[in-house]
Formats: sequence, C-alpha cells, structure tokens
Amino acid sequence: MESDDRFAMDAGGPDLGGNPVDLDMLRAGDHPHPHSVLGLHPLVLGKTPGVVVRSYHPDALSCECLLPDQPARLMKPVGGGLFALFLPDGPLPPPTHRFRFYFPDGNSWECGDPCSFEPSLGSVDLHLINEGTHHRLWRALGAHVRKIDGIKGVAFAVWAPNARRVSVVGDFNAWDGRLRPMRALGQSGVFELFIPDVSVGSLYKYEIKTRDGLLREKSDPLARAMEPPPATASVVTHSAYRWQDEHWMRARRSYEPLRSLLNLYEVHLGSWARVPEEDHRMLTYRELAPRLVAHAKKLGFTHLELLPVAEHAYYPSWGYQVTGYYAPTARYGSPDDFRHFVDCCHQNGIGVIIDWVPAHFPKDDFALRRFDGTALYEHEDMRRGEHPDWGTLIFNYGRSEVRNYVLANALYWVEEFHVDGLRVDAVASMLYLDYSRPSGEWIPNPYGERENIDAIEFLRLVNDTVRDQFPGVVTITEESTSWSGVTQTTAHGGLGFTFKWNMGWMHDTLCFFQREPVHRGYHMDQLTFSMVYEHSERFINSISHDEVVHGKRSLIDKMPGDFWQKLANLRLLLAYQTTRPGKQLVFMGTELAQHSEWYHEVSLDWHLAEEAPRRALQTYISSVAALYLGNPCLWRTDPEPESFRWIDFRDRENTIVSYLRREGDAHLVVVLNFTPVPRDDYAIGVPGPGRYAERLSSDDARFGGSGYPTHKLVEAQPEPMHGFDWSVRLDLPPLGALVLSPEGQIGDLLVACLQDTPHDQKPVSWLRRRAFAAELGSFAPFAAVEFCGESRRQGTSALRRRVSSSRPSSRAAGAPRPSGWEGNAHPPRGL
Repeated sequence: MESDDRFAMDAGGPDLGGNPVDLDMLRAGDHPHPHSVLGLHPLVLGKTPGVVVRSYHPDALSCECLLPDQPARLMKPVGGGLFALFLPDGPLPPPTHRFRFYFPDGNSWECGDPCSFEPSLGSVDLHLINEGTHHRLWRALGAHVRKIDGIKGVAFAVWAPNARRVSVVGDFNAWDGRLRPMRALGQSGVFELFIPDVSVGSLYKYEIKTRDGLLREKSDPLARAMEPPPATASVVTHSAYRWQDEHWMRARRSYEPLRSLLNLYEVHLGSWARVPEEDHRMLTYRELAPRLVAHAKKLGFTHLELLPVAEHAYYPSWGYQVTGYYAPTARYGSPDDFRHFVDCCHQNGIGVIIDWVPAHFPKDDFALRRFDGTALYEHEDMRRGEHPDWGTLIFNYGRSEVRNYVLANALYWVEEFHVDGLRVDAVASMLYLDYSRPSGEWIPNPYGERENIDAIEFLRLVNDTVRDQFPGVVTITEESTSWSGVTQTTAHGGLGFTFKWNMGWMHDTLCFFQREPVHRGYHMDQLTFSMVYEHSERFINSISHDEVVHGKRSLIDKMPGDFWQKLANLRLLLAYQTTRPGKQLVFMGTELAQHSEWYHEVSLDWHLAEEAPRRALQTYISSVAALYLGNPCLWRTDPEPESFRWIDFRDRENTIVSYLRREGDAHLVVVLNFTPVPRDDYAIGVPGPGRYAERLSSDDARFGGSGYPTHKLVEAQPEPMHGFDWSVRLDLPPLGALVLSPEGQIGDLLVACLQDTPHDQKPVSWLRRRAFAAELGSFAPFAAVEFCGESRRQGTSALRRRVSSSRPSSRAAGAPRPSGWEGNAHPPRGL
C-alpha cells in the first residue's frame, strides 16, 4: 500500500479530503498520481491512528464503503465528487473493500477500488522498457487478466511519456475518463492501473490528456484483441488455448530452410472462400483451417503465406495498414481461433508464414498517430515521418522504445502464435531516406547519404533476434532494389534475411510469357539474365498477389493465345518456376485459372474448380509439387551454384532452353519449349550414359495438354553435345516442359507413387513422411513426402519393386505421329 505522510495529521490538521492542491488537480483531470489521493492511506486523526479511504465520482450524490462482513458505511462527502471514510485502529488492510455510488436518477454503481493496489509492473520491466530491450513487451504493457491480493481484475499499462494524464475508459465505466485515472510510474513514461471487476471481453481504450490540454481517445498499442472493424475499441483477452503441435515445434528447431522444402501458397484469408448462402460472409479461422489445409495438402504446398492478419481498420489495404499490431484481426475470430488455425496447419504438416508490416502505419487517429499528443512512434519532421506513396507514417527506428515495440511485435507472433516465418513488407521503403521523395523533400543521414541507418540496424536486429531465439523460423523480405547483401548474415555486413522475393525474376519472366511465342526467341535474355545474379542472394521465385490486381490481369489472362494455349503457357511457367533454383510462391487462384483479377471483397471463383480444364490444372500442380517434393536436387543444394547448369540457352530459333538441377550424381534434366511447335528428335547433352526416364510432361493429356507422344524412356548416346560427352534425342511437345532423370533415381520412385495415386488422396503429412526421410536422404522431418494409399501399406521396398516392374514403355523411334499435327502450329482441338 502506498504511504503518504502528507495526510498524517492531528486533530487540528486538514480534514479527510487531504491536500487541496492534489484535490484540485484530481478534479481537473490533471493528476499524474491519483493513487496519492485516492485509495487507502495511513492517517492519524486526533490521536487515533487508522486508515483513510477515499473514492471519487464527480456525478455521485453519495457513496458507501462496503467492508467484508460489515454493514455498509456512509462516506463523508468532501466536495467535487470526492468521498472519504476514516477507519480507526489498524494498519492498511488488504483492498477487499468496495464502493457503492448513488446518483440523482436513482441508479447506483458498485465497484472495487483500483487505487488501493500496488503497481503491477516492477522496476526491471520499467528499466527494460526505457532501455529498449524488453523483448517480451506484450507481457508488461497492455491489458492482462490477473489476481492481486486475492482480487480478480485487469492490469492496464501503457507508454505515454508526454501525457499530462492517462485514464482507462471502457464499457465498465461508461467511457468516462474522469473515473479511472492511471498513475505514472516514476520517470518511465509508463502509466499503470489495476481495475477490479473488469474481465475478459471488456472493451476499453485510453483517454489521454495532452500537454496542451486536449483529450485523445486511443486504442491500446499492445492490445492483444480488438473489436471487429469498423469499431475500434481494444478488447481484454486471455488465452486458454492448449497447443497440440509439439512434434512440429520440436522438429522446427532443427529445420534448415536454405536446404529444405519451401513451396508457398499465398492466401488472403477473407477472400479465399466465402459463404454465398449467408450473404457471402467471410469464413472464420476455425472454418478456414480444415478447408485450407486440405486444399494445400492436395496441391502439395508445404507452407501457407498469409497476407497480414494483424488488425487493420481499412479492409481495402489488405492488412498492410495495421492499426492493431498485437491483435489478430477480429474479422475471422478471436486470437485463440487464430491459434487453432496455426495448430491445425502444423498438425497436418503445413507451415504458416505471415506478412509483417514494420515499415509504416496509418494515420487513423484512434491508433498510433501522435499517440500522447506528440510524434511518439513516428518522426516529428514529416520529411522522415510520412510515407508519400501511401499516406502513412513511418516508425522512428532511432528511438529505443519504438524500436523495442516493433521488434517485440515480431517475436510476439512467433512465440504466441507459433508462426514459422515473417515476410517483411516494403523493405525498400525502409532502407532509403529518399524513397519516393523528390530532391529537397528528404533529410540525409549524418554522413550526407540516402541510407536510413536506423532502419538498417533495426532490420539487422530483428533478423538476428528471431534467428537466435527461434531456430528454424524464416524471415523473408520484399525488397525491390539492388541493395546488396539482403540475405547475407549481419556478421558479414548483410541485413540477415533468410530469403528475398526475386522481384527481378518475376518481372522478367512474366514479361517473357506475355509475349506471343513467335517473338519470344528475340527476348530469351529475359529468361536467362536472372541466372547472372541468382546466387547473389537466397531467392524465392514469387508470383504474388501484386501481379494479379490493379489492371495487371489474372495470371492465366497474361498468357497469349486462346484458352488452350493460355493453360499450356501457365503449365509451362509453373514447371519453369519449380525446377529453376530458389524456392517458389504462387498466389491463391492460380490453380483455378480464373480470368477475373483478385478482388478482396469476393471469393475466388470456386465454381470453376470442377470444369475439366481446371481440374486437370490442379492435377498438374499436384504432380509438379510431387516432383519437387520427391527430388532433393530441386531444393537441398539451392545455396550452391553447382546445383544448376545450363545445357543450352542459345537456341533462339526454336525458343528452347534446357538445364540441369544437381545434387552430387543425382540430377534432373529440364527442357522447355516456349512455342506451340512440337520439336521431334531434338538433341541435348546429358552428364552420362544410361537411360533417362520422363518424370513430367506438362503436355500430358491428364493435365489438359494435347498428349503429344514423347519418349518415356530414352538411351543416352556417346555423341558429344553442349559440353557433355553424351546426349539424348527427345520429342518435345508444344508449349511444353519435359523433366527427365536417370532411371531408378530414388526421388522419382516417390514421384511415380504420387502420380499413380488418385488426385484427392495426396496429402503431404509431416507425421508420416518422417519415416521416409532417411530413404530420401533429405532433412527430416520437413523434406520427405508421405506415401499414400497402397504405397503406404507396402512400404518402400515393395514400392521400388512395383515401379521397377511397371516402367511405362517408350514410343518406338520413328513411329508415325497422330494425325492433326501436319502444320506444327497448334495442337488439334479437342485434346
């Protein structure tokens, strides 16, 4: 209990109201230490020692003090809404008393006494907050359900160093800022208050009185739940969730992302699917979990990447203008509902990466903007504090408390929600002080240069801290410039990200594929140039949401030709994306080949899913994923330049490229024909003798292709070509990709198994794929593929015998072509 000897007095001293100056400040709403007036205080009245208890409600006519096992005692009105009661004979009691206020309209209000409790924050918390090193900031600040001195309530704490007064307002006190003023904890800038009777689900905000006397009502920067927009109140929450993903979390600590599988399905939760029968409402986290997991497993994705799930008031921002950094958006459910979503993904072998937005925040006045009346989280000078492109504000990374706030937020999502990675948005805008600013409208750094030193050090700190505290968690950057060393370690001068979206590859590749095939031979450099810088960073080949909005057209409609050719081009693009170096990401809806651009207010065009061409496309995506999952040479050696070698990239006349993906002696041969002209007897060099088996033809009829006949098994001949001593001759399908490997390569056994399994029975399950990790020689448990159906029952040996004894026969060399191909210009219709 606080003691203040200003109130110790004899019979001739002041009355029970205490110091008049303090009372005036309290009534004016300016007192930074209301606990020094209100609550329990020792007092000597005359010669009688005891305790004075004071309460305050400016609208009350009277007040009673309710003591345990005693009749209600009327308190003395001191004036201006202040009431006092002297309790003789005793030390400060536990704060078990309550107040009952009576009002002119006949109503009453009973409540506990917030000003009778000790501070809920200790000196260590305050020291770390001011030092900027409180990595678990969400455990100190915000609203926390607690029991103090046996009394249940909620402890509130907020950092507002420039406020004259801060109060907690909410549905528990009629949003009246006069009733629950908080106390300032020394010079820390932190205000704190424990309020009995408040519980989970209560709505609240902070009413802040600024230095110039203005009142500002603000959401809690550390709120862990918020009202569904457009409402903006913070919500008291307490997690009761019990995780069941211990196997995943234990294995994640040994995960080596650079040498493991990463096949990303990018999702906007609110528009992935909706309920048309219920006015097209959005699905909840719990509704999304089983459906989205089943879909991702069916298509062979290893991870989901979610557009921002932190609370945001403006839905068309897609989540990139965050107003509740510590609150999963309430549009889809509670924080524990989101925990359930992640848990469900993990239990089914699917990782979860979220988009994270530390680059800027919106100007909504209920959120961080000028939080305590000053530029607290942002820069005062708008030449550094405002983002001209988006009309948002930029964090002041040079201020230790702000840097701590944003860093702790990254750790919060990983620790509290078990997410497996953070995709950091708009990093380029953080790195440059002159980003999107004309000359004269930006402030150079102390060295007169354009680099934002504070932001650079902040990003390094985030990456190092995440890596050190959460092994196996990845950080991915969207950085669209040529900044060097984005994915290099900070010890070697880099920024320390695990991966970088390959924006250059994405741009060049889509430009190439949008060209009519007859012109593509003149632009082969758009395909080959990316290999010049491929190993300068650790890349993800991303075709993201940004490429299918704002008039850019859907992915299928970027492709030239009629619908058959568009689908063929799309299959070819996905084969190229998956078999080249780097991990890969595609945005939701790619598997539907929907013609409409993505729009956040409506569902994907799921009505297309059962059309035969779209079903075939999904079968193809699943098969490409199986090829990727089953062949470690496509992912385990990504960091080494030796993992990729061109066979031939100079055939501009035929517009064909070919290359190898390698891991030791294991390798795949990839041949891509970018024109609708089939190429028979096409020769390419290969590393050695033996037979090569076709593992994928994007033109297969079951994928919606023409079914152009190809050699399923070819023998390498001792004919030097393309720098190799051996070569093979292939029949290349139109607008098609062929992938081959030496006969009997172990990864192909898995692919063959999956390709023989019905499309709807191909889940990728972590719990079962562990058993086959050693057979693959991959990094258990994230790298192996589950055997499905009969293969799971038979085991690996039986499967190997089955595949070896049932090799598909190759078409005899020189066998006649089917009719309809004479022109070599277009596949026959109806195929």
